[in-house]
Amino acid sequence: MNITPGTKFKDTDEYISVFPETTQKILQQVRNTIKKAAPKAAEVISYNMPAFKQNTVLVYFAGYKKHIGFYPTSSGIAAFKQEFSNYKWSKGAVQFPIDKPLPISLITRIVKFRVKENLEKANLKLEKK
Repeated sequence: MNITPGTKFKDTDEYISVFPETTQKILQQVRNTIKKAAPKAAEVISYNMPAFKQNTVLVYFAGYKKHIGFYPTSSGIAAFKQEFSNYKWSKGAVQFPIDKPLPISLITRIVKFRVKENLEKANLKLEKK
């Protein structure tokens, strides 16, 4: 991993490119899973990590030496925390170990939950206007 302090990534491809090949493949898998679950979301770099945005940011993800960090905001964690018993997790993040298969269906369900939640919030804002 060649991330030097102060590095600012311009896009997800550049971000993924600094990781070892095996980690790149896993990050690409996370990226593709999110794209399928949220086809209208735009890819952005936020807090210097890949994110998908639809009205607001749905989820972030990041690579680390031994895990992939997945950040579906606190509501995404709260809604699925009962499914995180095999993972290290906190109020806003869950860690998927690099040496274990990615829980693709879980990631998909979390992203779809965030899309639905996001649209509901956007519709409420419109109704208030």
